[in-house]
Amino acid sequence: MKRSFKGSIFIIIMVLISSFLSGCYGGEGKKTSTEGKSEGAAEKKIEQVLNLAEGGEIPTLNTLGLFDALSSRTMNNIFEGLYRLDEKSKPIPGMAEKYDVSEDGKVYTFHIRNNAKWSNGTAVTARDFEFAWKRALHPDTISPYGYLFNDIKNAAAIQDKDNDLYGKVDELGIKAVDDHTFQVELDHAIPYFVSLITYPVFFPQNKEFVESQGDKFALEADNLIYNGPFILDSWEHEAGWVYKKNSSYWDATTVKLEKINVKVVKEIATKVNLYEAGQIDLTEISSEYVDQFKNSSDYSTLLKPEVFFIRMNQENKFLANVNIRKAIDMGWDKNAAAESLLNNGSVPAYYLVPREFGFDEDGKDFRSKYPGFNEEGIEKAKEYWEKGLKELGVKGMELEFLSYDSEDRKKVSEYFKNQLEKNLPGMKIKINQQPNKQKLELESNQHYDLTYSGWGPDFQDPITFIDLYLSGGPNNWSSYSNKEFDRLVKAAKNDPSNLKVRWGNMQEAERILIEEDAAISPMYQSGLAQLQKPYVKGYVYHPFGVFASYKWTSIEGK
Repeated sequence: MKRSFKGSIFIIIMVLISSFLSGCYGGEGKKTSTEGKSEGAAEKKIEQVLNLAEGGEIPTLNTLGLFDALSSRTMNNIFEGLYRLDEKSKPIPGMAEKYDVSEDGKVYTFHIRNNAKWSNGTAVTARDFEFAWKRALHPDTISPYGYLFNDIKNAAAIQDKDNDLYGKVDELGIKAVDDHTFQVELDHAIPYFVSLITYPVFFPQNKEFVESQGDKFALEADNLIYNGPFILDSWEHEAGWVYKKNSSYWDATTVKLEKINVKVVKEIATKVNLYEAGQIDLTEISSEYVDQFKNSSDYSTLLKPEVFFIRMNQENKFLANVNIRKAIDMGWDKNAAAESLLNNGSVPAYYLVPREFGFDEDGKDFRSKYPGFNEEGIEKAKEYWEKGLKELGVKGMELEFLSYDSEDRKKVSEYFKNQLEKNLPGMKIKINQQPNKQKLELESNQHYDLTYSGWGPDFQDPITFIDLYLSGGPNNWSSYSNKEFDRLVKAAKNDPSNLKVRWGNMQEAERILIEEDAAISPMYQSGLAQLQKPYVKGYVYHPFGVFASYKWTSIEGK
């Protein structure tokens, strides 16, 4: 027997959505008033053009690639999966108009809408999803996010070189029954599956078009076709890009914006100047501008479910020592970094899973059991430091700290360096600042000692943070390995039936990761201080996954 759901979502939520997850910038637009105008006077037409600035180049537009928040945000607005996130960050129908799910929660059948089209006029079909998902796991084209498919039947085995099913993507538990019916079989029921598939790696790809482009696929705006609310009209690398409304989009009548201009602007000061000059309509601001704008109606802050932390590469002989790692984690003042340097609503973090993100079936925050770890402070750090130096037989060390080249993060990096060199005698830190794309490449290949890193959730469940550090995991990037940690994480992933046990497994795994092993040094949970013009309505901020939607944005009263 199957249960059918249309216009609503079947998803067993084990985490209750906290209030900020419902937030979006702006509100419902108001119609421009014509009261008081002389009879017959023409109402001025407001251009539906949004002007934005981003801090760097788009790393990739290949939905199977290694992408960060900027790539994910861009993809969300030019492509669309089976479901997408709505204004309240809840999954709603996208390319699929509805789905059915079996009684045991293991088989999903998605029904692709008849008017789903690519921007070249080709129909979006179930076969586009089958092609993309299998391609994400094929050894020749495997995605760094292939692990997100692991709840699907045989997905993990297909990616395991020691398994007989390795590379046999036709054994993946998915099937295009026909052009409008896409079936997915899971290994076990998971409570977040529909939320999961709103992430870009689950978006479709058209086989004929992809193969026609060869190695050029997704490298330029012309090497893509689009099925989302917008198309990428132009892309001038390192300078900016332009979105235009996609007239082929199935829900084009909802999309109000005709054009979005995006400039690449790395310096916050330049962004603020552009904002004040009316050349951009929305910008984040850094600490030095908070006092200037905090009383403005354009100013707002929020706490994001995004945590920044320092990865420690355990291939480095010094960082393989747990006492050295603990000394680094406790050897600097995280409060000052978050509250004084950033001053944008960020808070110091002594954890990996953010607060106000996940709630259990009783409504308790994931952080309720362990609010934080390794909070003993600098004096304790010095004890670990001396113990680690003695174990290694050295008097000091020099480490490279790979970091972003953005303004705020430069300040935090320099502060971290100065704190450790002051508090841990014999420590020397050399900062290596890189643009985002190059930093990701160095980081993912473990060409660093310490690296300023961060993670925003792919979907709304704590496991999206916890499973980063599974042994040999695709995002481990530090050679960390702990058998008990692995056991707890795999239990949480593979047996979600007992929610309390699952929650406890994830909490204990995080404790081992940070308190026992100091595999990372949490830095801060991100806040966002930003300015937004009052005429920008319906700008939707997503606190996880795809980060922002322009589908419902409009310009009103400008």
